[in-house]
Amino acid sequence: MSPERVKPSVGTKRATVAARAEVTAHHNCHERRTANPSGGTATDTIAAVAEPETTTLAGGERVISERIPGVRSVALGLWIATGSRDEPRSRAGVSHFIEHLLFKGSSRYGAQEIAELFDAMGGELNAATSRETTVLYTRVPDDRLELALDAMADMVFAPTFDDVDSEREVVLEEIAMVDDNPQDLVHDIAAEAVFGAHPLGRPVIGSADVISRVSPRALRAWHGGAYVGANVVLAAAGNVRHDALVDLFGKQRPRRPAASRVRRPPLARLPRPGYRFLQRRTEQYHVVLAAPGIPRDDERRYAVSLLDAILGGSASSRLFQEIREKRGMAYSVYTYGSQYAETGQVGIYVGTREDNLRECLDVTAAELQDVAAGNLRDGELDRAKENLEGRLLLSLESTSNRMTRLGRALVSETELVTVRETIRRIRAVTEEDVAAAARDLFAPERLSAAGIGPRESRFRSAVARLNPALAERP
Repeated sequence: MSPERVKPSVGTKRATVAARAEVTAHHNCHERRTANPSGGTATDTIAAVAEPETTTLAGGERVISERIPGVRSVALGLWIATGSRDEPRSRAGVSHFIEHLLFKGSSRYGAQEIAELFDAMGGELNAATSRETTVLYTRVPDDRLELALDAMADMVFAPTFDDVDSEREVVLEEIAMVDDNPQDLVHDIAAEAVFGAHPLGRPVIGSADVISRVSPRALRAWHGGAYVGANVVLAAAGNVRHDALVDLFGKQRPRRPAASRVRRPPLARLPRPGYRFLQRRTEQYHVVLAAPGIPRDDERRYAVSLLDAILGGSASSRLFQEIREKRGMAYSVYTYGSQYAETGQVGIYVGTREDNLRECLDVTAAELQDVAAGNLRDGELDRAKENLEGRLLLSLESTSNRMTRLGRALVSETELVTVRETIRRIRAVTEEDVAAAARDLFAPERLSAAGIGPRESRFRSAVARLNPALAERP
């Protein structure tokens, strides 16, 4: 159970690979004729998978599924179109808190029964909250589908909200854990620098002040206004028949049609680039350079994904090679991106000691300027396309990844691009498209800066070399 993190997960010791779950939400494979162990090709694998089927129930809930022959598992996800950006400041963190409380018991299952049930199935039940969605998900053997869905639906639609106070302490500990980890905390600070007072600038995990005081009644009210009707999507991938899934879910959903009472505040105007610094006695400066990104339906998302791979999304990327491999100035350096309904965020993270801080940011600025000028190296774009396509092909083998692709697209009202069309769009990206994305998104005057470290004067001086206006920010 964890809130969304814009920070990517750490991969191998050789590289930190940026997670682009939101950037590439609708890319799940490629059709290059690459041999697979069964003797077929990637194109054969794609052709063997049925197109997703979608059904809307009487109450507005939607069901989407993809049948995958030859597997004995089903990945299930119950998605809710509500996240931290939908919360007023007085309720900051309630979406994440409710996600925790789903596991504490429902009308027909106690907390320990839920844990024992999924343990006995060999499945893992988990959940996550993001800025725009909440999801409860699992993967179980196909013969346990009905039991798993019955428990999950009861958890989502009929939580008892028991043990609120004990789980309150768990969430407060989670907030404290993030506060103690500058590599996590700096990303929350960066979001605030980019989006200011808008809810997109607040941590998904919430505010300790709100969590310590919010009442069970307020939590029930928020749940009742969000976990209803068209806000709900059931997504499934694996050995599952769509009609049977619809029948099962139709019996378990609430009988009364309802409309969501949660209202999403739009981002009417972007604030000017922000500057945030938190003084801590750390060995490193943890730095994020961030800027507004693109919305999830922007056609530039393919170019932006490739730009991410070229700049800092792989072991061969420019920043990883220049800062870590050639100069040894950082252990962790990467780029990342997130996309929302009407905007997004891009960013660059580096953790480095004080003596290396200025040079790290100088190298970063030089590489940004070089790509924006259109100076891509021989084979650089082709290698990025191969990287993206290869990862998408590998995701075909995961029912969980397929379920996530379906659920995220439907719950966010985003076009579910076909596999072949996705690959066509990736391959159609030109060097000028990538350069234009770098110019548009990482222009110096658009950059916000967030940092955690021992001395603000050193940090301010270093980031001012990228965007001089930041030196004037309070």
